[in-house]
Amino acid sequence: MAAKIDLSGVGMTSQRTRNRLTDRLRDQGISNEGILDVMASTPRHLFVDEALAHRAYEDTALPIGYSQTLSQPYIVARMTQAILSLGRPKNVLEIGTGSGYQTVILAQLIDEVSTVERISGLLEKAISRFRLLGLSQIRYKYDDGQLGWPEKQPFDAIMVTASPRVIPQELVAQLSPGGCMVVPVGTPGNQELTLIQREENGFRTEVLEKVRFVPLLGGKR
Repeated sequence: MAAKIDLSGVGMTSQRTRNRLTDRLRDQGISNEGILDVMASTPRHLFVDEALAHRAYEDTALPIGYSQTLSQPYIVARMTQAILSLGRPKNVLEIGTGSGYQTVILAQLIDEVSTVERISGLLEKAISRFRLLGLSQIRYKYDDGQLGWPEKQPFDAIMVTASPRVIPQELVAQLSPGGCMVVPVGTPGNQELTLIQREENGFRTEVLEKVRFVPLLGGKR
């Protein structure tokens, strides 16, 4: 018989520990209570190896293998809040599924989330977590994220969880009118979290803050 997965957590993964995390996020300027509620109820310890579960509710990035990381909770909340600040999108494209944690946060706030991952091993683990949590509003694809998901465009919002050196025009083109994209742009050590909104006569760009992300790479592995 398979071991029962503990979604509630105990000790360092308990609800009390999760609540302390969301209190810190609130102090850091995350004001959307919907996001905070979702992050308080989502078992982040499921998205890292068991040996790191006790650190899951620290406000820090954690390794997930394949030279990739699970973003720190503040960045997850900040990017989500940036997208929701312009209105609630019906469909979101996520570039870089990773562990699936950001995907799961979005899926509890948005009608449909489409996510693309270029590393098959990461996507397989993420899919198992989506199923465990019963989230049927997630569509996933194993592909080069730099290409977006042309067959499902346009998207009300796009979230990129790795850093291209310049704003990716291939992705911008897949935004619906009025849609927005949040993306960390720049070179290692000099990246800016950027919010881009598609307007009637072009695009409006706003730099939110300095960040550190793994680079956005092409191809599949």
